[in-house]
Amino acid sequence: MQKIKLNNGVYMPLVGLGVFQIDDLEECEQTVLTAIASGYRLIDTASMYLNETAVGNAIRKSDVPREELFITTKLWVQDTGYENTKRAFEDSLKKLQVDYIDLYLLHQAMGDYYGSWRAMEDLYKEGKIRAIGISNFFPDRVVDFIAHNEILPAINQIEINPFYQRDGEIELLKQNGIATQSWASFAEGKNGIFNNDLLTSIGRQYNKSVAQVILRWLTQREIAVIPKSVHKERLLENADIHDFELSAEDMDAIATLDTGKSVFFDHREPETAEWLTKLRYDA
Repeated sequence: MQKIKLNNGVYMPLVGLGVFQIDDLEECEQTVLTAIASGYRLIDTASMYLNETAVGNAIRKSDVPREELFITTKLWVQDTGYENTKRAFEDSLKKLQVDYIDLYLLHQAMGDYYGSWRAMEDLYKEGKIRAIGISNFFPDRVVDFIAHNEILPAINQIEINPFYQRDGEIELLKQNGIATQSWASFAEGKNGIFNNDLLTSIGRQYNKSVAQVILRWLTQREIAVIPKSVHKERLLENADIHDFELSAEDMDAIATLDTGKSVFFDHREPETAEWLTKLRYDA
């Protein structure tokens, strides 16, 4: 599977499985097992998803050596702060049943995330994390974060899909040596994305699905992806995107779909910030 090199020299698979909203733990465990057996090596979870234990069970039951897997999890807002982060990290390790995390992310730019980053830097130096990064950080927060921390984030995981393309933000990250990873690559099916005329017509040219066109559009620019599916045929389809290349005309055409705004919510709106700040999970 194709990989990208992060700014600390660690290689990360370009395509992985995201397990957000796979709430049934048996289904989550089986999905991860199926994905690994199908060739997936990156699994992306988070404490907030409440399925780290299921992911850990799948890792333990898999025949694939731990060192061949790339496991990502994330720190939620309620766990920010130096000591809280240390505790939350150990809890994630225990649930995932592993000795180290490949990529540990700040899930939101909220709470005492600077204190959390100090803890993450220490855990990284101790060898308990192979790479540390951020998620849902907007350009101003990225620039400020770079200026005031010792270790540069390896990645920023943000919403990117044909309706919310964020080219300027991606370029800013690239200029600063930070990789980009897309969540909600399919916009969770919103705006009729899977029946979009343009994406369908492009897919027809290559005998590929709309989902494959979207993932190719992203990975062709070295944007990592973590699409979710609980169906084996879709898992295989989502990984089968390296045998074709979109033309410059295709890329320009897809650019016209950009609305310049999230299909979900704006993290910078006071109402959204208040909601995320109050959102809690039951550890």
